[in-house]
Amino acid sequence: MSYTALYRKFRPDNFDEVKGQDAIVTTLRNQVRTGRTGHAYLFCGTRGTGKTTMSKILAKAVNCERQKDGNPCNECAVCRAINAGNSMNVIEIDAASNNGVDNIREIVDEVKYSPTEGRYKVYIIDEVHMLSTGAFNALLKTLEEPPSYVVFILATTEVQKIPVTILSRCQRYDFKRITVDCITDRLKELVGREGLLAQEKALRYIARMADGAMRDALSLLDQCIAFYPEGTLGYEEVLEVLGSVDVEVFARLLRYICGGDVSSCIGLLDEIILAGRELVQFTVDFTWYLRNLLLLQVSGEMEDILEVSADQMALLKHEAEAAGAETLMRYIRIFSELSNRVKYATQKRVLIEVALIKLCRPAMETDYGSLVERVRQLEKRLEDGDFTGRKPPEAKRGEEKPPKEPEPEVLAATMTEDMRMIAAKWGEILQKLPQMLRVVLISAKPSPGAGNQLLLVFDHEVDRHLVDSGEHLAEIKKVVESVIGKAVEIRTVCSRTEDPGGRAYLDLTKLSKKIPVEYVDE
Repeated sequence: MSYTALYRKFRPDNFDEVKGQDAIVTTLRNQVRTGRTGHAYLFCGTRGTGKTTMSKILAKAVNCERQKDGNPCNECAVCRAINAGNSMNVIEIDAASNNGVDNIREIVDEVKYSPTEGRYKVYIIDEVHMLSTGAFNALLKTLEEPPSYVVFILATTEVQKIPVTILSRCQRYDFKRITVDCITDRLKELVGREGLLAQEKALRYIARMADGAMRDALSLLDQCIAFYPEGTLGYEEVLEVLGSVDVEVFARLLRYICGGDVSSCIGLLDEIILAGRELVQFTVDFTWYLRNLLLLQVSGEMEDILEVSADQMALLKHEAEAAGAETLMRYIRIFSELSNRVKYATQKRVLIEVALIKLCRPAMETDYGSLVERVRQLEKRLEDGDFTGRKPPEAKRGEEKPPKEPEPEVLAATMTEDMRMIAAKWGEILQKLPQMLRVVLISAKPSPGAGNQLLLVFDHEVDRHLVDSGEHLAEIKKVVESVIGKAVEIRTVCSRTEDPGGRAYLDLTKLSKKIPVEYVDE
């Protein structure tokens, strides 16, 4: 037997199995139970929210021979015929391909004949907004006063295109988007029924990508299971299948943008492309990430609105302090315009690179938001004591030149063995740290201190405070010890507050590729 897609295999066959539409389910069940069924219904809402499913359940319920509190029994002959698609009393019509006047006139002629079995003839017209004006006019009179044994169920995703004369003759039910929690719970249930294993974080990400549509969530789950049929479906596998980018990458990108580091932004984009991520989805997800930061900027009470994990919420709260609200609104504007253009562009990478350069270089634009950003950067330079923004003048002839910095190999030779090992294995140390610490340490410069001490030099006090608070510093010490095999004393420094004169710190990460191999032998 051929494989059946999950969204078809687990389509609800009674009201109890419909998720996320509790108010509509309760209303329709009560109507069936009390015998107050209407003659015309209009189900409207976005794709995958249960409109067609609810139509079929209602058609079964009104015709079922053994109703159970308004629910169809799915056991009688009528229910079985409807489930199999063999019932002559339930007629499904696709208005996208049957949208003419003649198609509607056939329906008007057919409603004159009573049902062969059951109590009602049910006409389900899907995508009803695609009917022509003449077809709507032909349906008006029958829709207003149909025979007592006829029920019309109209379903549409674009209710604004339906004439008012049709709307006034129907009971309207708006199907809302299903919440991430509800979709996640349903996915857990179905994964268990299939005998599969999946991480909750992975299922939750699938639920968020479905954008409120249960059918889309099941299709995405089907796709991910096909990629990883054995073992536990993890978060990383889901990201790889869907071509998505992790929030940690967005945090790194935002750090580079705020620092005006164009080369790092382009380099990170190159990593994303080489990893096979979908660029259209990347622009949408990054815009959504900026939106979350903006909401946290304007109000700290957003935990219920931002459907993210506790770890990601802590990271978002920290990153929200890196940029002001006006700056974030400028970033969102540029990326929103980009997401509309990149969808149909042939050179998607070029458009994204230009947008990243705009974010890093507001002087290239003359709109109001860019001017505000330029003023903010000027104010920041003035606060740092940079009143000219020019490079220091070169020394005149006869004057003493500043001492030349030693070559990396010479500096490496003067460091302790532990510092050389940390320099060589800094990337490995970062990978073993939690997500939030990795992002914060992007702006840190590991530098050798007095004796055998490791300095973490930060440009911003807020980053330093986060590392010093709680058990984060102890966690870094533990990871460093596990990587190099020795305990090292670690101290944090803020270059702006503790060294306003601009003391030069040695960046160990710049030496990692230039240290001779014999220095890092364990």
